[in-house]
Amino acid sequence: MAVLEAARNLAGIENAGSTEFGETPEPVVGLMTEWLKGNALEKRQSSGDMGGTMRLGAYDAKLVPGTKIAEIYGSETISERHRHRYEVNIDYMERLEAAGLKFSGLSPDGVLPETIEYEDHPWFIGVQYHPELKSRPFDPHPLFASFIEAAVEQNRLV
Repeated sequence: MAVLEAARNLAGIENAGSTEFGETPEPVVGLMTEWLKGNALEKRQSSGDMGGTMRLGAYDAKLVPGTKIAEIYGSETISERHRHRYEVNIDYMERLEAAGLKFSGLSPDGVLPETIEYEDHPWFIGVQYHPELKSRPFDPHPLFASFIEAAVEQNRLV
């Protein structure tokens, strides 16, 4: 949803949408039609059976050096758990970045956006994966801990 908001209101892509909600002339987010299962590329038609078509499990991502998310993780390579059928369309990356949305993490092959952020914001990060699946009450995921730290810091500034 953050990518759709940026597409519509920052990049001026008026009809930006997600195929999850129906047909759209500007599919900024769309249903996966290709994915790797082991070392094999699997494909399906967007109108085909959705069984087994979820991007499920742990996947690696490469974070852009110097970004807020790379700083939070303390690494430029991460592995996070996924559970979804829709992906941000990489074909819109250049237009979105020109409007100020930073694609700060991608799949190792550079095809799938994994993380976004605004560089001029105290803490605005969006991720394709599910950090809650690796978080525990007394061992929070680094993104959750960082978000709370940023909120406390912003509270001090008001």
